[in-house]
Amino acid sequence: MKLFLLVMAGLAVSGAEWTKAAEIVVDDTVCATYRARVDDGGHLVIALTLADGWHTFAMDNQIRANEKLAGKKALGMDKPTSFVVSGGLTVDGPWMQPALLDFSKPELRIFSWGFEKQASFAAKVKRTGTAARVGIRAQACTETICKDINTSLDLDLALAAGPVEPGLSALTPIRAQ
Repeated sequence: MKLFLLVMAGLAVSGAEWTKAAEIVVDDTVCATYRARVDDGGHLVIALTLADGWHTFAMDNQIRANEKLAGKKALGMDKPTSFVVSGGLTVDGPWMQPALLDFSKPELRIFSWGFEKQASFAAKVKRTGTAARVGIRAQACTETICKDINTSLDLDLALAAGPVEPGLSALTPIRAQ
């Protein structure tokens, strides 16, 4: 019992740097969860967890699709993921995202890339205050339905930053126009 309490206390401390989760609900089921924190390396890290069967789309989805379409009109376009940082943080570098899965259907002129299960996004930031907000716009889909996401996360920057997020080196900068 003592070991269990120590493990639980450790989890509570290690999770203390993360924001309260923003849960995206469809038909009484949580399909996506977002959390954010600033790490000791000066990165704003946004963690996304998706329920089984759900996926979401890359930050540079539109740019990638336009490259594949080569001037042709798309028959469908999935909404890219975007983050708007305000308050006591300013973004000071490119956004980064993990390796992408290809959801494209070229025969339908639909080109799309994104993520399943989990994804982390990050950008170098500068602190300019004690509180910040991250606005999130995205779209989460299954094979049959899509849910537009428009939510936000509030960060208390007065709290100590968390340890440097493992795996940031595996993220790649998003494509710019």
